[in-house]
Amino acid sequence: MKVVYPVCCGIDVHKSFLIATIITTKAGELTPHYQKKRFSTFNNQILALKNWLLECTCYDVCMESTGKYWVPVSNLLEDVMNVTIANPKWVRAVKGNKDDTKDSKWIAELFRMGLVKGSFIPAKDVRVLREFTRYRTRLVSQRSSEKNRLQNAFTVGNVAMDSVVSDMFGVSSKNVRDYLISTKEFNPNHVLTLLHGRMKPKGQELIDSIEGDHFTNEQILRIQIIEEHKMYLDHSIDFLDYLLAQMVEPYEPAIQLLETIPGLRRQSAVQIISKIGVDMSQFSTSKRLCCWAGLSPSSNESAGKKKSVRISRAGVYLKPALVQCAHAAVKAKEKNPYYRLNYERIYKRRGNKRAIIAIARMMLTAIYHMLSTGEVWNPTDLYKIDRSDNLVQKQKEKAIKQATKFLICEGVLPDDFVRKDLAVST
Repeated sequence: MKVVYPVCCGIDVHKSFLIATIITTKAGELTPHYQKKRFSTFNNQILALKNWLLECTCYDVCMESTGKYWVPVSNLLEDVMNVTIANPKWVRAVKGNKDDTKDSKWIAELFRMGLVKGSFIPAKDVRVLREFTRYRTRLVSQRSSEKNRLQNAFTVGNVAMDSVVSDMFGVSSKNVRDYLISTKEFNPNHVLTLLHGRMKPKGQELIDSIEGDHFTNEQILRIQIIEEHKMYLDHSIDFLDYLLAQMVEPYEPAIQLLETIPGLRRQSAVQIISKIGVDMSQFSTSKRLCCWAGLSPSSNESAGKKKSVRISRAGVYLKPALVQCAHAAVKAKEKNPYYRLNYERIYKRRGNKRAIIAIARMMLTAIYHMLSTGEVWNPTDLYKIDRSDNLVQKQKEKAIKQATKFLICEGVLPDDFVRKDLAVST
């Protein structure tokens, strides 16, 4: 096999130490030269590793992405070296013949022959933005959990408000909740004064769902703790939104570009950019990006039989964001029904879940081309949808040309029939 990297290094990274193996292949020699060293994962030892690599004129390094242990090493090496982060499943050694030293040698051997696919590692500013958006996602999830706990606490206390109100956390509902946990004597007339807007006609039904509540002192204390934690999460999320608004200022043109896609709003655009960045040259094609995001079916065929082709587990944060946008896009009935019509077409054959994944992949493909070309969202396969006049005229001309060719082939029209005559008659 052809040697791609004459001098390269494979690193097996662990929590407290790492083992590096440098392979040097000199011209005219069949047997490469190996050098192995062990270092701690402290910064001074990583810098010692860096100096050792520079002394050996090794500027190509490969390591597997084990948890977050590779990040400190990559931070100190990426400024002067070409660091390749490999998925562990592509560099895993054979069971029964592996240890820390052999692992680093095996990684270096594969990398030396160009057999290791590098994982997508965005720039430093995008990685920092990604940390903030991921943390925000976790806080939103925790807030949803607290809302569910609060709603369950009222259900256990014989309060069925959730059967009457559409939002347990609206203004009127919050006033009623605060009143219930702050008083021991229930006054129906006072409850009616706490209702606003569309909740007023439901006043008597709401009172019927509350009367006879049974809260103990301990249950009230638990509800208050949940309320305080939820308020804390609300403030934390608002503060994160404030910080994110400042961090995404350099990406404002890209965000405005992505907002032209139906079902995709600013917060979703920020999440997507924090995952993939704005430089699409790091992905060779849109198919490669969809595969990286876990939206492409797997390839598993043997002896002429296709086995499971389910999508992979990749895209832990990106895939849910795109699926959420897809759900919003297919609900657009009046404005931009493009994704809705595609969803209905796929839903008849493949079902809801596969149709939503297909729409998410369509959206990611559109994002790839939009960020590559700078063009706003304008799908080219619109059919029977409101379009601009020039697109309508272009579609008519194409349909006339195809119809004329078909009629001539069937012998209905003579070969010298002029297409413009058909256009005039149409």
